[in-house]
Amino acid sequence: MNPAWALGPFSAHGGALLTPIPEARFRCPVTGELVAWAAKDVFNPGAVVHDGRVHLLIRAEDAVGPYSGTSRIGLAVSDDGISFRVEKEPVLFPDNDRWQPWEWPGGCEDPRVVESPDGGFVCTYTAFDGKVGTLFVATSDDLWRWEKHGPAFGETPYARRSSKSGAVVTEVVDGRLVAARIGGRFWMYWGEGICFAATSLDLVHWKPLDFDATADRSLAYVDGHWDIEIVPGQRVLRPLLFPRRGRFDSLLVEPGPPAVRTTDGVVLVYNGANRSQGGDPALPPFSYQPGQALFDAADPAACIARSVEPFLRADAVDARDGQVGNVCFAQALVLFAGRWHLYYGMADSRIGAAVAPV
Repeated sequence: MNPAWALGPFSAHGGALLTPIPEARFRCPVTGELVAWAAKDVFNPGAVVHDGRVHLLIRAEDAVGPYSGTSRIGLAVSDDGISFRVEKEPVLFPDNDRWQPWEWPGGCEDPRVVESPDGGFVCTYTAFDGKVGTLFVATSDDLWRWEKHGPAFGETPYARRSSKSGAVVTEVVDGRLVAARIGGRFWMYWGEGICFAATSLDLVHWKPLDFDATADRSLAYVDGHWDIEIVPGQRVLRPLLFPRRGRFDSLLVEPGPPAVRTTDGVVLVYNGANRSQGGDPALPPFSYQPGQALFDAADPAACIARSVEPFLRADAVDARDGQVGNVCFAQALVLFAGRWHLYYGMADSRIGAAVAPV
């Protein structure tokens, strides 16, 4: 049963909407070679509604790169939210630019996209050099041509920290999800393992929430009275969601699609992975399923409720077999034709969808 505050209930559409596309060819600007950029796997999309149609940014892998293939981001468009036409060439990919050392040979992974209230679109994605994944930001006016801005945390001490999964907080505006300002700032949930948050004034440059974890205080007798003196310590990232023993999210938690501000608070769909020992015995070890968490609308860093069980199961949505088995990874959410459309990766190989009433 879904909590009263949660989105849904969702019903899986049944089967895959998008599968690998062996015939799609693209001349890689890094190698100069013609590659089948979506031949091996197509999964983990981002989504936004534009010009009355659903646009998916899809992660696709070739079979060339050393790390299960190089990932590139393609564009798929649909009039009904179910049947998609994929553009022949990717729209966001490793190139001969200043970001190549961050993106090659692993590629550009796991896009999430939102509409900016100031116009245009913002995509967060993972740049993978083969060793470390780093949360990156790109912007576009039309979803076809993208400008890369580099690391989301580039102007902070966390610029080179391993980071991924940037889910920006949105709200419903004129029937669409648009990035929301809360207290004059945009908010984003991010992380893999533990969920953190970050804020921004422009959706491009982000500052992770941190706090002084070892601050102390002492009393000092000064001029006839006692004063409290603060002894500063070490600043660390502020964690918001942790794995839970015995639950579907006992191994890790990872933000899913852009979060949604509702009358109850900020709802975040997140993905949980199950431990082999100490997890949910009813689920396969290391399987991924989505759950939901509710944050205070006035303080998006304060989690006030959380689902006990996943609302979709990998085995129930045909996500048991593929590149990584037993993975239902929710990553895209839109409000379209009066219903929620949730798009997810199926076993890191295909893309599926589930729909729900608003």
